Amino acid sequence: MGFSRSVWGVFVAAAVFAYEAAKGEPMVPSLCIFGDSVVDSGNNNNLNTVIKANFPPYGRDFVNHQPTGRFCNGKLATDFTAENLGFTSYPPAYLSQEANGKSILAGANFASAASGYYDSTAQLYRAITLQQQLGYYKEWQSKVASLAGKAKANNIISGGIHLVSAGTSDFIQNYYVNPMVCRAYTPDQFSDLLMQSYTTFIQVTYLTWQNLYELGARRIGVTNLPPTGCLPASITMYGGGNNQCVERMNQDAISYNKKLSSTSQSLKSKLPGLKLVVFDIYQPLLDLITKPSENGFFESRRACCGTGTLETSYLCNESSIGTCSNATEYVFWDGFHPSQAANDKLAQSLLVQGFDLI
Repeated sequence: MGFSRSVWGVFVAAAVFAYEAAKGEPMVPSLCIFGDSVVDSGNNNNLNTVIKANFPPYGRDFVNHQPTGRFCNGKLATDFTAENLGFTSYPPAYLSQEANGKSILAGANFASAASGYYDSTAQLYRAITLQQQLGYYKEWQSKVASLAGKAKANNIISGGIHLVSAGTSDFIQNYYVNPMVCRAYTPDQFSDLLMQSYTTFIQVTYLTWQNLYELGARRIGVTNLPPTGCLPASITMYGGGNNQCVERMNQDAISYNKKLSSTSQSLKSKLPGLKLVVFDIYQPLLDLITKPSENGFFESRRACCGTGTLETSYLCNESSIGTCSNATEYVFWDGFHPSQAANDKLAQSLLVQGFDLI
């Protein structure tokens, strides 16, 4: 019996990573992260926003058992990705005190919870828009050039991996809850708007705007939408009392994901030297949700924090009644975000899918 493609991919990736780890060097010179709460490692701590996670029980299973601003009980999928790439530390949140001196030479995290491709999503919650994140990225580049010299900085930038996680907040925290938006656009039309913004973020035609490609990024990974209708909070708010995934929301995500793939393929064909990988989060997370026991989990409907049906940010706190004692049994930590254990599984999938970026 032969290896499946995914098993073979894991085997090859593990062999290569083991070889690089033996040399004591990361596989790429830097890791830069953009996007929303799925990857925010603490930037929102420094903003005047209600979308924060810098208090217990967030972070209770992190390295130092302290809240960091990550919307998780521990590590994010991008933290595991950094480890898999051979980094000995995680990209610091750019607005944090940790983002100073030589610590930024290996990359930085510019993500902001509640941000998205649609600027008004971030603006609704006083988060950092993607264009503002690019502004900080450009500022980071200048600091790297000052620290390492222009030639080395160019290698750090062009050889580094840039991960983008956006789109989920646009739907969950804007489109589905904002009558101004959902009455103005069908889900399909809204997806088209997001694709325009995504294209602008990667490579824009207006010379006055900055974008990843023109700022030197050549290795970019972008995540698609998860099964948004299966998030515990989505089932609670939109399930109509049914305990099953909200199918219309999942269909919106599937439609969006198809557009993201075709748009990304078009960008790759137009931009010389660009390595652009669309990471499929939808199916790996759906597998954890629909087949929890096969993946080592006990609960995939309720989240660990509080009642497990809705809580996130300030609703998930030390006084939340019912918070589970062992989050490793749960696919979700709060109503919207995976647990550390689920993030570990998702990062393993990203490892295989992202092999072309290395």
